[in-house]
Amino acid sequence: MLSLLLLSCAVAQAYAISPLSWEQAYTIANTTVANLTTSEKLGIVHGVGQFSSRCVGDTTAVERLGLPSLCMNDGPAGVRLTNGVTGFPPGINAASTFSRRLMNARGVALGQEYRGKGVNVYLGPTMDLSRNPKGGRNWESFGPDPYLSGEAAYETVTGVQSVGVMACAKHYLANQQEHWRYGLDSIIDDRTTHEMYHYPFLRAIEADVSSVMCAYNRVNGTSTCHNADLIGANGLLRNDGFKGFVVSDWGATHDSATDNANAGLDMEQPGDWILIGGGVYSPGLQSALGDGSVTEETLNGMVSHILAPWYRLGQDSDYPSPNFDVQNPDGSGDLNENVNVRTDATTALVREIAAASTVLLKNNRTDTSRGLPVDASTVKKVAIIGQDAIMPRKDCGSGATYGLNQCNEGTMSIGWGSGSNSLEFIVPPVDAISEVVNGTATVTTSLSNDIDDAKKAAAGQDVCFVLANAMSGELGFYFVVEGNMGDRNDLDLWYKGGSMIEAVASVCSNTIAIVHSVGPVSFSWSEHPNITAIIYAGAPGEQTGPGLADVLFGARNPSGRLPFSIADNEDDYGTEIIYNSDGFPEIEYTEALLLDYRYMDSQGITPRYEFGYGLSYTTFEYADFSVAASGDGQSISFTVANTGDVAGTEIPQLYLGFPEGAGEPPRLLRGFEEVALEAGASSQVEMALTARDLSIWDTVSQSWVRPSGTYKVYVGASINDVRLEGSF
Repeated sequence: MLSLLLLSCAVAQAYAISPLSWEQAYTIANTTVANLTTSEKLGIVHGVGQFSSRCVGDTTAVERLGLPSLCMNDGPAGVRLTNGVTGFPPGINAASTFSRRLMNARGVALGQEYRGKGVNVYLGPTMDLSRNPKGGRNWESFGPDPYLSGEAAYETVTGVQSVGVMACAKHYLANQQEHWRYGLDSIIDDRTTHEMYHYPFLRAIEADVSSVMCAYNRVNGTSTCHNADLIGANGLLRNDGFKGFVVSDWGATHDSATDNANAGLDMEQPGDWILIGGGVYSPGLQSALGDGSVTEETLNGMVSHILAPWYRLGQDSDYPSPNFDVQNPDGSGDLNENVNVRTDATTALVREIAAASTVLLKNNRTDTSRGLPVDASTVKKVAIIGQDAIMPRKDCGSGATYGLNQCNEGTMSIGWGSGSNSLEFIVPPVDAISEVVNGTATVTTSLSNDIDDAKKAAAGQDVCFVLANAMSGELGFYFVVEGNMGDRNDLDLWYKGGSMIEAVASVCSNTIAIVHSVGPVSFSWSEHPNITAIIYAGAPGEQTGPGLADVLFGARNPSGRLPFSIADNEDDYGTEIIYNSDGFPEIEYTEALLLDYRYMDSQGITPRYEFGYGLSYTTFEYADFSVAASGDGQSISFTVANTGDVAGTEIPQLYLGFPEGAGEPPRLLRGFEEVALEAGASSQVEMALTARDLSIWDTVSQSWVRPSGTYKVYVGASINDVRLEGSF
C-alpha cells in the first residue's frame, strides 16, 4: 500500500495546481467578459451541436482572447469514447471502500486522465441517491445514504480539481429512476430536499465544485433546468455558496430561452434538439436579448460563471488541447490515438479499489481446505464457472470498446449508458484466478450459465468458484438490455444465476459464490451448507479479475462494506420504481428521510445483510469509548484492536440517534474511518461530529438547527453490529 501511495503522489505531483481564490478568478473573468462581443458570449453559453465535436459537449472558442472551446466529456468512471484510458470502478464501488483516501486518490487519477486527454470538464461525480435498489444508474452514484454520498462527492471533486480539471456534479435534483426520466415530477418536501437529495451537492459545493448539471426531470412541477428555487440567484445552490456554472443535461432544456436564463441556467448542452428537448439558447437567447426579456447583465453573469472556474483552476495556462482518437461520431472509422494517459500507478490504484470494495458476506472456514482465503499452494482441482468469469463482449452496439456497454455478455465491470467506460484493458476473473493456481492445480471451466454443464464441471472439485451478475444502466434513448429499460425489472441475478449457484453447490462441497452487481440482489440461496463463502464484488472496473484474486487467495484481507442493505424482499426498501403511467408521472417522496437502512430500522426489518456490513479474515475488538464536547460539536474516541493472526483493515462506523421529537430516523451514519492494523496491533480512533452533523433542517427558519435533548452514539462494524454505545 505504501508503494502505491508513493507512486500516486509522484504522478499527481506532475499536475498539481494552486487554484486561485474565487474572488481572484471572478475579477479576471469579469474583465474578460467586458471585452467580449454579444455574439462571442452567446457562443460560450451553449454547445456547438450533438455530433459536431469529438467531445460530448463543446462551446465556441474566442481565439482573439485566447479562450478555447471548452471540452466536456463523460463519465463519472473514466474518459468515454476514446482509447488509451483506464476503466475505473464506478461510484458505488468507491463508496464500498468506505475509504476517503481511496475516494480522493480515484478522483486525482480520474483528473489526470481527463487532463491528459485535454478535457476541460469531467462530467461527474454522479451523486443521485439510490432511492430504490432497482434504479438503473444507481451504480454511477454512491448509494442511498446522504452522508456517505456527500463524503465520496467531496473527496472525488477535491481529487479531480487538484490537477486542474473542472468537476461537474450531477444530476440536480431528485433524479432517481430511468423510466419516465425526461419529464417525471419529483414531489419532495423542503426538509427531505435539504437533508437527503441536496446534501451530497452541498458537500460538493464545500469542495469548490466548478459546475453542477441540472437534470431531465421536474421537481415540484418545474423542470430543474429552469427551476429558480433550485438553480437561481436565490436558489438552493447559490444560497449554499455555489460559485460555478449550471449546465443542462443533454437536451434537458424546455420552454423559452428567457425562462431558462432568468431562472439561473448558465450553459445549455449540447446546443441543439435531442429527442425530448434542447436547442433553447440557439437562437432563442439572441432573440430574448433583442426583446429585453433577458438583459445583457444576465448574459454577462452567465459567462462569468463559466469562465471563473476555468481561470480559477489555471486552465488558461498550458492546458492540453483535446487529443482524442480520430473516429467518426457513429463509431466507425480508423483509430489513430495520439495520447495514452494510462500509468502503472493508476492501474495499481484501480486494482486496489477493486479489492478494497470487495465485500465478504459469508465465510464458513472450518479448516484451511474450506472457505476463504484459498491456499493456492495446496489446492489441486479448481472449477471456474459462469459467464460472468469471462472477457465481456466489447462490440455491444456501435463503437465497440468505445460504445456504451449496452449488453451483459461476460464479466460485469460496470453498467451501461453514458456512465460506462472503456473495456479495452479489462482483466476477467477467469484469467486472474487461473494465473494464481497455474502450476499447482488443474482448472476445469464452464463459462456459460448452462446449469447442467456447470454441475458437470463442479463435480469432484476441491474448490468451485461460481460467478453470476445483475446489470442495469441508462435508458436514455439508447437501449433495452435483456428486457430491462435502464431500471432493473427485479432483484434477481441475470440468466438464472441463483439457480446455477445452487446447482454447483449441490455437487461441490466447497462452493465460493461471487456476485458482480449494480446493487442489491436476492441472496435466497446463501444458506446452502456447501456454499462456504460469498463474495459481493459489485462493479469493480477493469482490474476486476486481479482485484478479486487478491481477496480470494489472501493477498489482500477484504475490507469492503456494503453501501446499501441487502434484503430478501423488495418491499423491505419502502419505495418503488414507477414503470407504467399515462404520461409523465408525479412521484411523491412520501418516505421522506427513510431510505434503505433508515426505513428498515424504523420498521423493525432485519435485512439479510445490513448497511455497512462486511467480514474480514481477522477479528477486531473495540474499547475505551469516550464522548466529549468539542466547540460546537462533539469528539468521539475509541480504540480498535486487531485480535486475529493476520493484518487487516477495519472500517469503524459511527451512527447517531437524535433526541426524541426531532423527527429523524432511529440511526444515521455520521462517521467512518479506515483503520489498517497488523496482527495484534491497536489504534485510537477519533471522529468529530460537527454542528451540522447534529442538526436538522428547520423549514420555518430555513436553517440548520440543533434540537435539544439527549443524543445517542453507536459505534461498530455495521448499522446492526454495534460494539460501543454512549450519549451526550
